[in-house]
Amino acid sequence: MLKYMLAWALCALLILANPVAAAETPFKQGHPSQYTVQPGDSLWEISARFLKNPWYWPEIWYVNPAIRNPHLIYPGDMIKFITIDGKPRLVVQRHGGTIKLSPKVRVEELQKAVPTIPISALRPFLTGDRMVSAEQWRQAAHIVAAADEHVMGARGDTIFVRGFSRDEENRYSILRKREPLVDPESGAVLGYQATHVGEAVCKPGGEVATCIISRSNREVLPGDRLMRVEQEGLKGRFYPKPPARPINGVIVEVMGGVSQIGQYNVVAINRGEAQGLEAGDVLLVYKAGRQVVDRFNGRHDRVTLPDERAGSMIIFRTFPRMSFGLIMEATRAMSVYDLVRNPRASNAAMAAQQ
Repeated sequence: MLKYMLAWALCALLILANPVAAAETPFKQGHPSQYTVQPGDSLWEISARFLKNPWYWPEIWYVNPAIRNPHLIYPGDMIKFITIDGKPRLVVQRHGGTIKLSPKVRVEELQKAVPTIPISALRPFLTGDRMVSAEQWRQAAHIVAAADEHVMGARGDTIFVRGFSRDEENRYSILRKREPLVDPESGAVLGYQATHVGEAVCKPGGEVATCIISRSNREVLPGDRLMRVEQEGLKGRFYPKPPARPINGVIVEVMGGVSQIGQYNVVAINRGEAQGLEAGDVLLVYKAGRQVVDRFNGRHDRVTLPDERAGSMIIFRTFPRMSFGLIMEATRAMSVYDLVRNPRASNAAMAAQQ
Protein backbone atom coordinates (compact mmCIF):
# COMPACT_ATOMS: atom_id res chain seq x y z
CA MET A 1 0.00 0.00 0.00
CA LEU A 2 2.83 2.39 0.87
CA LYS A 3 4.41 1.68 -2.51
CA TYR A 4 1.21 2.66 -4.33
CA MET A 5 0.83 5.81 -2.22
CA LEU A 6 4.39 6.86 -3.07
CA ALA A 7 3.72 6.22 -6.76
CA TRP A 8 0.59 8.38 -6.72
CA ALA A 9 2.49 11.14 -4.89
CA LEU A 10 5.25 11.07 -7.50
CA CYS A 11 2.69 11.32 -10.31
CA ALA A 12 1.05 14.30 -8.61
CA LEU A 13 4.39 16.09 -8.31
CA LEU A 14 5.15 15.48 -11.97
CA ILE A 15 1.75 16.87 -13.00
CA LEU A 16 2.17 19.97 -10.85
CA ALA A 17 5.62 20.52 -12.31
CA ASN A 18 4.19 20.34 -15.85
CA PRO A 19 1.00 22.43 -16.23
CA VAL A 20 0.61 21.36 -19.88
CA ALA A 21 0.52 17.74 -18.79
CA ALA A 22 -1.87 18.56 -15.95
CA ALA A 23 -4.53 19.71 -18.36
CA GLU A 24 -6.04 17.63 -21.09
CA THR A 25 -3.87 17.82 -24.18
CA PRO A 26 -4.81 20.93 -26.19
CA PHE A 27 -4.19 19.12 -29.50
CA LYS A 28 -7.05 17.62 -31.46
CA GLN A 29 -7.18 13.89 -31.81
CA GLY A 30 -6.06 12.99 -35.32
CA HIS A 31 -4.53 16.42 -36.01
CA PRO A 32 -2.19 16.61 -39.02
CA SER A 33 1.55 16.32 -38.57
CA GLN A 34 2.03 19.28 -40.90
CA TYR A 35 0.03 21.78 -42.92
CA THR A 36 1.00 24.08 -45.77
CA VAL A 37 -0.49 27.57 -45.47
CA GLN A 38 -2.83 28.43 -48.35
CA PRO A 39 -3.92 31.83 -49.74
CA GLY A 40 -7.08 32.89 -47.93
CA ASP A 41 -6.18 31.08 -44.70
CA SER A 42 -6.39 32.84 -41.35
CA LEU A 43 -4.31 32.22 -38.25
CA TRP A 44 -7.44 31.08 -36.39
CA GLU A 45 -8.28 28.51 -39.07
CA ILE A 46 -4.72 27.19 -39.14
CA SER A 47 -4.65 26.86 -35.35
CA ALA A 48 -8.02 25.08 -35.40
CA ARG A 49 -6.51 22.32 -37.55
CA PHE A 50 -4.21 21.37 -34.67
CA LEU A 51 -5.83 22.61 -31.45
CA LYS A 52 -9.16 22.08 -29.70
CA ASN A 53 -9.18 25.76 -28.79
CA PRO A 54 -7.49 27.90 -31.48
CA TRP A 55 -6.72 30.74 -29.06
CA TYR A 56 -4.44 28.37 -27.11
CA TRP A 57 -1.72 28.58 -29.77
CA PRO A 58 0.54 31.11 -27.95
CA GLU A 59 0.82 28.60 -25.08
CA ILE A 60 2.11 25.97 -27.50
CA TRP A 61 4.45 28.30 -29.41
CA TYR A 62 5.50 30.48 -26.49
CA VAL A 63 8.74 28.64 -25.72
CA ASN A 64 10.05 29.19 -29.26
CA PRO A 65 11.74 32.65 -29.13
CA ALA A 66 13.54 32.67 -32.50
CA ILE A 67 11.35 35.23 -34.28
CA ARG A 68 9.77 38.43 -33.01
CA ASN A 69 6.33 38.37 -34.62
CA PRO A 70 4.08 35.28 -34.87
CA HIS A 71 1.85 37.02 -37.42
CA LEU A 72 4.53 36.56 -40.09
CA ILE A 73 3.02 33.39 -41.52
CA TYR A 74 2.70 33.40 -45.29
CA PRO A 75 1.08 31.22 -47.95
CA GLY A 76 3.55 28.46 -48.74
CA ASP A 77 4.89 28.21 -45.17
CA MET A 78 4.62 24.77 -43.59
CA ILE A 79 3.36 24.42 -40.00
CA LYS A 80 4.79 21.29 -38.37
CA PHE A 81 3.92 19.38 -35.21
CA ILE A 82 7.11 18.33 -33.43
CA THR A 83 8.37 17.47 -29.95
CA ILE A 84 10.94 19.69 -28.22
CA ASP A 85 12.37 18.48 -24.91
CA GLY A 86 9.51 16.03 -24.65
CA LYS A 87 6.83 18.71 -25.13
CA PRO A 88 4.55 19.02 -28.18
CA ARG A 89 5.15 22.20 -30.14
CA LEU A 90 4.32 23.84 -33.47
CA VAL A 91 6.99 25.43 -35.68
CA VAL A 92 6.89 27.04 -39.11
CA GLN A 93 9.19 25.95 -41.93
CA ARG A 94 9.81 28.60 -44.53
CA HIS A 95 11.87 28.69 -47.71
CA GLY A 96 15.42 28.47 -46.43
CA GLY A 97 14.86 26.68 -43.12
CA THR A 98 12.81 26.31 -39.98
CA ILE A 99 11.82 29.31 -37.86
CA LYS A 100 10.45 28.78 -34.36
CA LEU A 101 7.39 30.79 -33.45
CA SER A 102 7.07 33.26 -30.58
CA PRO A 103 4.02 35.30 -29.53
CA LYS A 104 5.90 38.59 -29.12
CA VAL A 105 4.10 41.26 -31.12
CA ARG A 106 5.12 44.48 -32.82
CA VAL A 107 2.65 46.61 -34.77
CA GLU A 108 3.36 46.75 -38.49
CA GLU A 109 1.49 46.53 -41.76
CA LEU A 110 1.32 42.95 -43.00
CA GLN A 111 -0.09 43.06 -46.50
CA LYS A 112 0.95 39.54 -47.49
CA ALA A 113 0.92 37.59 -44.24
CA VAL A 114 -2.21 35.60 -43.40
CA PRO A 115 -4.64 37.58 -41.18
CA THR A 116 -5.67 36.52 -37.69
CA ILE A 117 -9.30 35.98 -38.67
CA PRO A 118 -11.15 35.80 -42.01
CA ILE A 119 -11.36 39.52 -42.83
CA SER A 120 -14.00 38.78 -45.49
CA ALA A 121 -16.44 38.05 -42.66
CA LEU A 122 -16.07 41.65 -41.47
CA ARG A 123 -16.49 43.41 -44.81
CA PRO A 124 -20.33 43.49 -44.67
CA PHE A 125 -20.04 44.99 -41.19
CA LEU A 126 -17.45 47.58 -42.22
CA THR A 127 -19.20 48.66 -45.42
CA GLY A 128 -22.86 48.09 -44.50
CA ASP A 129 -25.11 48.67 -41.49
CA ARG A 130 -23.11 48.74 -38.28
CA MET A 131 -23.10 49.49 -34.58
CA VAL A 132 -21.46 52.79 -33.65
CA SER A 133 -20.38 53.71 -30.15
CA ALA A 134 -21.84 56.84 -28.57
CA GLU A 135 -18.35 58.40 -28.48
CA GLN A 136 -17.69 57.52 -32.12
CA TRP A 137 -21.02 58.99 -33.23
CA ARG A 138 -20.39 62.26 -31.41
CA GLN A 139 -16.98 62.64 -33.07
CA ALA A 140 -18.10 61.75 -36.63
CA ALA A 141 -18.23 64.37 -39.38
CA HIS A 142 -21.74 65.35 -40.51
CA ILE A 143 -23.38 66.55 -43.72
CA VAL A 144 -24.32 70.24 -43.67
CA ALA A 145 -26.01 70.56 -47.08
CA ALA A 146 -26.09 69.36 -50.67
CA ALA A 147 -24.90 71.45 -53.61
CA ASP A 148 -27.28 73.52 -55.75
CA GLU A 149 -29.69 73.83 -52.83
CA HIS A 150 -30.84 70.21 -53.21
CA VAL A 151 -32.77 68.90 -50.23
CA MET A 152 -31.22 65.45 -50.59
CA GLY A 153 -28.30 63.91 -52.44
CA ALA A 154 -27.73 60.86 -54.65
CA ARG A 155 -24.87 59.23 -56.54
CA GLY A 156 -22.68 61.82 -58.29
CA ASP A 157 -23.96 64.74 -56.23
CA THR A 158 -21.75 67.11 -54.25
CA ILE A 159 -22.27 67.45 -50.50
CA PHE A 160 -20.64 69.66 -47.87
CA VAL A 161 -19.37 68.18 -44.62
CA ARG A 162 -18.14 69.58 -41.29
CA GLY A 163 -16.13 67.85 -38.59
CA PHE A 164 -13.17 66.28 -40.37
CA SER A 165 -9.99 66.24 -38.32
CA ARG A 166 -7.60 65.16 -41.11
CA ASP A 167 -6.61 67.03 -44.24
CA GLU A 168 -6.47 64.07 -46.63
CA GLU A 169 -8.62 62.43 -49.29
CA ASN A 170 -10.47 59.34 -48.14
CA ARG A 171 -13.42 57.10 -48.87
CA TYR A 172 -16.19 57.29 -46.28
CA SER A 173 -19.34 55.41 -45.39
CA ILE A 174 -22.45 57.59 -45.02
CA LEU A 175 -24.50 56.47 -42.00
CA ARG A 176 -27.83 57.38 -40.44
CA LYS A 177 -28.52 56.83 -36.74
CA ARG A 178 -31.27 54.45 -35.70
CA GLU A 179 -32.10 52.87 -32.34
CA PRO A 180 -29.77 53.30 -29.34
CA LEU A 181 -27.88 50.33 -27.95
CA VAL A 182 -28.66 50.13 -24.23
CA ASP A 183 -26.71 48.20 -21.59
CA PRO A 184 -29.28 45.85 -19.97
CA GLU A 185 -27.33 45.94 -16.71
CA SER A 186 -26.82 49.69 -16.24
CA GLY A 187 -29.37 51.22 -18.62
CA ALA A 188 -26.63 53.42 -20.17
CA VAL A 189 -26.54 54.11 -23.92
CA LEU A 190 -23.52 52.25 -25.32
CA GLY A 191 -23.98 53.20 -28.97
CA TYR A 192 -26.38 53.33 -31.88
CA GLN A 193 -27.47 51.19 -34.79
CA ALA A 194 -26.53 52.97 -38.00
CA THR A 195 -28.02 52.40 -41.46
CA HIS A 196 -25.58 52.41 -44.39
CA VAL A 197 -26.86 55.13 -46.75
CA GLY A 198 -23.99 55.21 -49.22
CA GLU A 199 -20.35 56.16 -49.73
CA ALA A 200 -18.49 59.37 -50.52
CA VAL A 201 -15.01 60.50 -51.50
CA CYS A 202 -13.99 63.62 -49.61
CA LYS A 203 -11.26 66.22 -49.80
CA PRO A 204 -11.18 67.80 -46.35
CA GLY A 205 -10.05 71.39 -46.35
CA GLY A 206 -10.94 74.18 -43.96
CA GLU A 207 -14.03 74.13 -41.81
CA VAL A 208 -16.29 72.71 -44.55
CA ALA A 209 -15.14 69.85 -46.79
CA THR A 210 -16.38 69.04 -50.29
CA CYS A 211 -17.42 65.43 -50.97
CA ILE A 212 -18.78 63.52 -53.95
CA ILE A 213 -21.33 60.76 -53.34
CA SER A 214 -19.80 57.72 -55.07
CA ARG A 215 -22.52 55.25 -54.15
CA SER A 216 -25.99 55.50 -52.60
CA ASN A 217 -28.70 53.01 -51.77
CA ARG A 218 -31.14 55.65 -50.50
CA GLU A 219 -31.38 59.45 -50.28
CA VAL A 220 -28.51 61.24 -48.52
CA LEU A 221 -29.72 63.89 -46.05
CA PRO A 222 -28.22 66.71 -43.97
CA GLY A 223 -27.27 65.34 -40.55
CA ASP A 224 -26.07 61.98 -41.89
CA ARG A 225 -22.61 61.07 -40.55
CA LEU A 226 -19.44 60.07 -42.38
CA MET A 227 -17.01 57.42 -41.12
CA ARG A 228 -13.98 55.96 -42.85
CA VAL A 229 -14.23 52.62 -44.63
CA GLU A 230 -11.53 50.38 -43.16
CA GLN A 231 -11.83 46.97 -44.81
CA GLU A 232 -8.08 46.36 -44.79
CA GLY A 233 -7.25 48.18 -41.57
CA LEU A 234 -7.66 45.16 -39.29
CA LYS A 235 -5.25 42.73 -40.92
CA GLY A 236 -2.47 41.36 -38.78
CA ARG A 237 -2.94 43.75 -35.85
CA PHE A 238 -3.74 41.25 -33.13
CA TYR A 239 -3.54 37.56 -32.27
CA PRO A 240 -6.03 35.38 -30.36
CA LYS A 241 -5.49 35.31 -26.59
CA PRO A 242 -7.53 35.18 -23.39
CA PRO A 243 -8.21 38.60 -21.80
CA ALA A 244 -5.77 39.69 -19.13
CA ARG A 245 -8.63 40.29 -16.68
CA PRO A 246 -11.79 38.28 -15.93
CA ILE A 247 -14.72 39.37 -18.09
CA ASN A 248 -18.40 38.80 -17.34
CA GLY A 249 -20.76 40.50 -19.78
CA VAL A 250 -23.63 39.93 -22.20
CA ILE A 251 -24.29 40.17 -25.92
CA VAL A 252 -26.44 43.25 -26.44
CA GLU A 253 -26.87 43.30 -30.23
CA VAL A 254 -26.26 41.18 -33.33
CA MET A 255 -25.66 42.79 -36.70
CA GLY A 256 -27.70 41.91 -39.78
CA GLY A 257 -31.19 42.07 -38.31
CA VAL A 258 -31.28 38.44 -37.17
CA SER A 259 -32.32 37.10 -33.77
CA GLN A 260 -30.23 33.91 -33.73
CA ILE A 261 -26.44 34.16 -33.81
CA GLY A 262 -24.18 31.80 -35.76
CA GLN A 263 -20.60 31.54 -36.99
CA TYR A 264 -19.14 34.76 -38.46
CA ASN A 265 -21.93 36.97 -37.14
CA VAL A 266 -20.75 40.27 -35.67
CA VAL A 267 -22.07 41.06 -32.19
CA ALA A 268 -21.77 43.91 -29.70
CA ILE A 269 -21.12 43.25 -26.01
CA ASN A 270 -21.39 45.52 -22.96
CA ARG A 271 -17.73 45.31 -21.98
CA GLY A 272 -14.84 47.32 -23.42
CA GLU A 273 -11.59 49.13 -22.71
CA ALA A 274 -12.70 50.10 -19.21
CA GLN A 275 -12.72 46.38 -18.36
CA GLY A 276 -9.35 45.78 -20.03
CA LEU A 277 -10.57 44.26 -23.31
CA GLU A 278 -8.27 44.49 -26.33
CA ALA A 279 -8.51 43.50 -29.98
CA GLY A 280 -7.65 39.80 -30.19
CA ASP A 281 -9.17 38.84 -26.84
CA VAL A 282 -11.20 35.63 -27.01
CA LEU A 283 -14.42 35.18 -25.03
CA LEU A 284 -16.63 32.15 -24.57
CA VAL A 285 -20.39 32.46 -25.07
CA TYR A 286 -22.79 30.73 -22.69
CA LYS A 287 -26.53 30.17 -22.65
CA ALA A 288 -27.76 31.18 -19.21
CA GLY A 289 -28.96 28.19 -17.20
CA ARG A 290 -32.76 28.03 -17.16
CA GLN A 291 -34.81 27.53 -14.04
CA VAL A 292 -36.69 24.27 -13.50
CA VAL A 293 -38.80 22.81 -10.70
CA ASP A 294 -37.40 19.74 -8.94
CA ARG A 295 -40.36 17.62 -7.88
CA PHE A 296 -38.33 14.77 -6.40
CA ASN A 297 -39.97 13.15 -3.33
CA GLY A 298 -42.93 15.49 -3.58
CA ARG A 299 -40.84 18.65 -3.23
CA HIS A 300 -41.15 21.65 -5.53
CA ASP A 301 -37.72 23.24 -5.37
CA ARG A 302 -36.85 25.85 -8.00
CA VAL A 303 -33.37 25.04 -9.32
CA THR A 304 -31.16 26.94 -11.78
CA LEU A 305 -29.36 24.65 -14.22
CA PRO A 306 -25.68 25.26 -15.10
CA ASP A 307 -24.85 27.66 -17.92
CA GLU A 308 -24.17 25.86 -21.21
CA ARG A 309 -21.30 26.77 -23.52
CA ALA A 310 -22.60 27.83 -26.94
CA GLY A 311 -19.55 29.14 -28.80
CA SER A 312 -16.61 31.54 -28.84
CA MET A 313 -15.82 34.96 -30.26
CA ILE A 314 -12.79 37.14 -30.90
CA ILE A 315 -12.88 40.85 -30.14
CA PHE A 316 -11.80 42.95 -33.14
CA ARG A 317 -12.74 46.48 -32.07
CA THR A 318 -13.04 48.08 -28.65
CA PHE A 319 -14.54 51.27 -27.23
CA PRO A 320 -14.57 52.56 -23.65
CA ARG A 321 -17.78 50.75 -22.67
CA MET A 322 -18.48 48.26 -25.45
CA SER A 323 -16.76 46.04 -27.99
CA PHE A 324 -17.47 44.30 -31.31
CA GLY A 325 -16.73 40.60 -31.62
CA LEU A 326 -16.79 38.06 -34.45
CA ILE A 327 -18.35 34.69 -33.61
CA MET A 328 -15.72 32.10 -34.55
CA GLU A 329 -17.37 28.96 -33.19
CA ALA A 330 -21.05 28.12 -32.71
CA THR A 331 -21.95 24.79 -31.10
CA ARG A 332 -25.58 25.83 -30.59
CA ALA A 333 -27.84 28.75 -31.42
CA MET A 334 -26.98 31.96 -29.57
CA SER A 335 -29.04 35.09 -29.03
CA VAL A 336 -28.98 38.58 -27.52
CA TYR A 337 -28.39 38.61 -23.74
CA ASP A 338 -26.34 35.40 -23.78
CA LEU A 339 -23.36 35.54 -21.42
CA VAL A 340 -19.72 36.13 -22.41
CA ARG A 341 -16.78 35.12 -20.22
CA ASN A 342 -13.02 34.98 -20.09
CA PRO A 343 -11.73 31.49 -21.09
CA ARG A 344 -9.19 31.38 -18.26
CA ALA A 345 -11.95 32.05 -15.75
CA SER A 346 -13.96 29.24 -17.35
CA ASN A 347 -11.35 26.48 -17.42
CA ALA A 348 -13.35 24.22 -15.11
CA ALA A 349 -16.48 24.58 -17.23
CA MET A 350 -14.47 24.04 -20.40
CA ALA A 351 -12.84 20.86 -19.05
CA ALA A 352 -16.21 19.50 -17.98
CA GLN A 353 -17.63 19.93 -21.49
CA GLN A 354 -14.64 18.74 -23.54
